[in-house]
Amino acid sequence: MPTPTKGPRLGGGPAHERLILANLSTQLFEHGRITTTETKAKRLRPVAERLITFAKRGDLAARRRVMTVVRDKSVVHTLFTEIAPQMAERNGGYTRITKVGNRKGDNAPMAVIELVTEPVSPKQAVVREAEKAAKKASKPKAAKVEAPVEDATIEDAPVVEDAPVVEDAPVEDAKASKED
Repeated sequence: MPTPTKGPRLGGGPAHERLILANLSTQLFEHGRITTTETKAKRLRPVAERLITFAKRGDLAARRRVMTVVRDKSVVHTLFTEIAPQMAERNGGYTRITKVGNRKGDNAPMAVIELVTEPVSPKQAVVREAEKAAKKASKPKAAKVEAPVEDATIEDAPVVEDAPVVEDAPVEDAKASKED
């Protein structure tokens, strides 16, 4: 049994709260954006994102799970055929909440919750691929064994004629200067 939410609920009881969130998510998927109070928008976000995750799976069991929350078949159809393919390459963050000020009547803080329909930017995809490559490169490979340095011949190294000669400082002098 899930633990109940702390604090006051949106409606009167848990069943009313579930109905409110189901209706809000239905309207969100139908219109793409809705204006509601900040509290309702914050409570709606995880519900809507979970439904979109089910829609991305696209199988019959996922469709039935979504139908338990969203009762309108036409909205479920648009969720599975239009919204889910737009979110295919996105790994979460399907909704955006923007605060819009207070309501005139009761001064309640209002917010707009909308579906993020923009595609994931190619720059973010390139950054992700670079991070994966760096992570893969940093892992030590046990199968690859490097040849010892002693086997390398000195005669094969290129000779630079115009390079300035730098004399090494004696080791004792360097240690003495660090101690002072």
